[in-house]
Amino acid sequence: MYKEADLETIVKDLPEKELVRGHVGTIAFMYDDGGLYEVEFINALGETVAAATLSESEIFAVQPQNAILHVANVSTNTV
Repeated sequence: MYKEADLETIVKDLPEKELVRGHVGTIAFMYDDGGLYEVEFINALGETVAAATLSESEIFAVQPQNAILHVANVSTNTV
């Protein structure tokens, strides 16, 4: 089970949010039923650029000690 402030990566593209598989977000809120999470995605300035309500099957826990984060342009999702 995940908890608030955990880093997560999405496991599939979310074109309606301009997010692609592998983007890293932070769990901002857990809904009471335990199966849905509000995940926020920020830019390098710490500004929220997207938020999505996702199920456990749509996210994967980031292990910070084993992760290399990737930078993507928010408007085009290109490096």
